[in-house]
Amino acid sequence: QVHLEESGGGLVQPGGSLTLSCAASGRSVSRWGLGWFRQAPGKEGEEHEFVAGISYNGGNIYYQEAVKGRFTISRDNDKNTVYLQMRNLKPEDTAVYYCAATPRPPATTWYGYDYWGQGTQVTVSS
Repeated sequence: QVHLEESGGGLVQPGGSLTLSCAASGRSVSRWGLGWFRQAPGKEGEEHEFVAGISYNGGNIYYQEAVKGRFTISRDNDKNTVYLQMRNLKPEDTAVYYCAATPRPPATTWYGYDYWGQGTQVTVSS
């Protein structure tokens, strides 16, 4: 079993920055694909939206088009942790952000992951 716990969410003004962290416990995920997803308010009945994914060694990284150039995914395998650095945040980035893990290469769809965190709220508003 893998337990994922996100942190770092909060309220930020448009144009601001936040860095999310997701710490894994229960076993090492150093050889696993890791990803970030989000769910915007009012879209709770829809699929989680892919944000970014990273392979076990960081050699393959994927982003949703809307966040390219603003978000950076990274990982520290020694700490069993994945990060999402978010810059130039926009109101449309407001969502609950979830991290996810898979023993396979990272996917860009929610059903490609086996374990999920509880989510952390990010609100971008003035």
